[in-house]
Amino acid sequence: MNAQQVPMYTHYMYNTLVVNSGYAGSRDALTITGLYRSQWDGFEGAPTTETFTMHTPIGDNMGLGLSVLNDKIGPTNNSAVFAHFAYKIKLTDNAKLAFGLSGGVNMFQANLSTLKLNETTDPSFQNNINNHVTPNFGFGLYYSRERFYAGISSPDLIESNLSGIKAGNGINLTGVEQRSYFFIAGSMLPIANNLDFKPTMLVKMTAGAPVEADLTGSFVIAKKFLLGVMYRTGDAFGALVGLDITEQLHVGYSYDFSFGLKTGTYNNGSHEIILRYDFLVRDKNQIHSPRYF
Repeated sequence: MNAQQVPMYTHYMYNTLVVNSGYAGSRDALTITGLYRSQWDGFEGAPTTETFTMHTPIGDNMGLGLSVLNDKIGPTNNSAVFAHFAYKIKLTDNAKLAFGLSGGVNMFQANLSTLKLNETTDPSFQNNINNHVTPNFGFGLYYSRERFYAGISSPDLIESNLSGIKAGNGINLTGVEQRSYFFIAGSMLPIANNLDFKPTMLVKMTAGAPVEADLTGSFVIAKKFLLGVMYRTGDAFGALVGLDITEQLHVGYSYDFSFGLKTGTYNNGSHEIILRYDFLVRDKNQIHSPRYF
């Protein structure tokens, strides 16, 4: 059986550090971001995801970051803590290429005894999994200019076993972390005075699963208010809004509705909230303001 492992984010363009460690320090500030996602509202055991990230530049060529994730699906809960490091090379006055590395641990647990089973003797569900800790590491390349970015990454390179149970017939029943690859890109295109168009995309590739792409188009009005739509291939479409309350504080909300595999029949859509704050902004004479990504 194949099922969802990597969390979905409609606000992936604001949650970039979780996907690509090369992003660390790219905003020339100590940036803290919190995200909460409630997926498939009204569906019992539906996924809920919380992430917290912080990152900052170190000198002119390096960035450091920290990400914390908690992802709950039904009886399972996966938590992760990762440190991120990025080394940036200046290609031109306006372009940089960052090489990112990340390392940390995943902590998996599953309260399988709470499930209602048709076959009560199924060996896969006889024992709970308590705080199964596995180390992992990842890499990312992140290219950026003032109004464009692109990157490729794999946040979890090690395909560790989440559990290992031997059935009576000698067959090993295992749950394995699947390695995923990501491609991200985005741009800020001026249309008129106080109106910009911000297209972004995220492509996810995992062995044994269809390639999935998140495509988002947003209008940014007066450099403060964002209004956009999104489409996730084979899964959902939705809308997102955002507001720069100050130059340092951004708040955003999104709603998406499932249409793939008839899941929309059994839930009331997915909600997501994001908050981002830039502390300790470096000398504004040394950075581009506003920072688009």
